[in-house]
Amino acid sequence: MRNFFIGSILTFAAVLLFTEAALAQVTDIPPGPGWLPAVRRHSFEAQQADRKKYIDGHKLDPHDLTGVWGENGVSLNMKTLPPFTPYGKELSDATQAEMSPAGFAIESSKDPQQICDPMGFPRLFSFNYGFEFAQLPGKLIEFFEWGHTWRTIFTDGRKLPPDPPQDRYMGYAVGRWEGDTFIVESSGFDDRSWIGRDSRNGERGLPHSNEMRIVERYKRPTYDTLEVTITITDPKVFTAPWTSSGKVQLYPGTEIGEYFCVPSDERDFQNLVSRPAAGAEPIKEEK
Repeated sequence: MRNFFIGSILTFAAVLLFTEAALAQVTDIPPGPGWLPAVRRHSFEAQQADRKKYIDGHKLDPHDLTGVWGENGVSLNMKTLPPFTPYGKELSDATQAEMSPAGFAIESSKDPQQICDPMGFPRLFSFNYGFEFAQLPGKLIEFFEWGHTWRTIFTDGRKLPPDPPQDRYMGYAVGRWEGDTFIVESSGFDDRSWIGRDSRNGERGLPHSNEMRIVERYKRPTYDTLEVTITITDPKVFTAPWTSSGKVQLYPGTEIGEYFCVPSDERDFQNLVSRPAAGAEPIKEEK
């Protein structure tokens, strides 16, 4: 019995010593980098400092698009917007904002964004508050802060489906390299989304059909710059292809944040800002 008691004490002491050693190891683990700011919350000064600190010593790989890019994608060039077809004009007319009793347009009252429908592509790209490319075997994932969503660009050699099994807000996308240019082709878009708002007339949107096809070209000439060209082709809606180009900058020292479209928040904004400005009654909350 005495030997059993002594053995129990020794075992208990060993457990204590092991626990203390384990705790010491845990407390010795160095702290992580902490939570980084979202792209839209990164000051210009901090952005420039982080970019210089991050780029120094990094070698450019033009075939690597990995990184957080921002801040507002590539704006669609309204100067190159082709005329609508007769059918496209009908779709455009249908997006005309409602008029208030005071005779003013209720800003973007027909915009599906106002009820938090998905923005879809390419609107999400031209509107976003930052996006991140992550290259994986056989695919490239593009994460967007707005809507906290993503699209998958397949690079495994598959072709676009000639007859998509369903229309998608983000479409179907495949990519390939031609030299130092990454080319993405996409189709199969849900026609409930808008390409964007018509900035020539803020009371309308830019519609598309489910026959819209998009070709994107990405080139990384320097470590912190991405050159982008987007060509939209939709013969049912536009009389010619529509091309826009621009550059986006690398945003080191940031992360993709969470920016959901919240229906109650959108309704409050309409009731507090947009509808009073047009002299319209507030939207009544459904019970």
